Amino acid sequence: MKRVFGVKKNKDPPPSIQDASERITKRGDTVDDKIKKLDAELSRYKEQIKKTRPGPAQEAVKARAMRVLKQKRMYEGQRDMLYNQTFNLDQVQFAAEGIKDAQQTMTALKSANKELKGMMKTVKIQDIDNLQDEMMDLMDVSNEIQETLGRSYNVPDDIDEDDLMGELDALELDMGNETEADGVPSYLQPDKEPDLDAELNLPPAPTGQTAVPPGRSNAQV
Repeated sequence: MKRVFGVKKNKDPPPSIQDASERITKRGDTVDDKIKKLDAELSRYKEQIKKTRPGPAQEAVKARAMRVLKQKRMYEGQRDMLYNQTFNLDQVQFAAEGIKDAQQTMTALKSANKELKGMMKTVKIQDIDNLQDEMMDLMDVSNEIQETLGRSYNVPDDIDEDDLMGELDALELDMGNETEADGVPSYLQPDKEPDLDAELNLPPAPTGQTAVPPGRSNAQV
């Protein structure tokens, strides 16, 4: 059967935009080289026309220059056409790359969306609210513990605040009376030292000169 119908040949893959652009660019480079050669030939003909006297010889040089100029214009038209094709391929390639980038972006967004949905299943708003309530309760308990530990051991718990306020008012009244009488409160006045001589009933110290016993000379005299 294979000998009768033959074997189906595998088709080559179609050229990509990059391959087509490179091929056209090479053709454009070839055309540019030909144009450069024609420009050099035209320069020679111009020099010959300047050096040749008017006549048949000069006309022949002009005819050759005209032929070269026509070829140059033809190649320039081909080059412009190739440049336009290259520009069109570049635009198509740019659009294709933009579509590829959009596809990759969509794929990344879908993957991120799926991952976020999986994460949201493990995180619930009710659990967060309960956790916040528990933290607030723990903070309240901690504050109560700190207040309890900060109590003073010297102050009894059975003291009446009304009695304390009465004593404070009496103390302020006493301080006001002392200030009006002496000008200085009693607790700010210096302490008076007691008269020890009066308490011990000692005789007063002599103030005159003491008699010198006989036989002794007064040292001071």
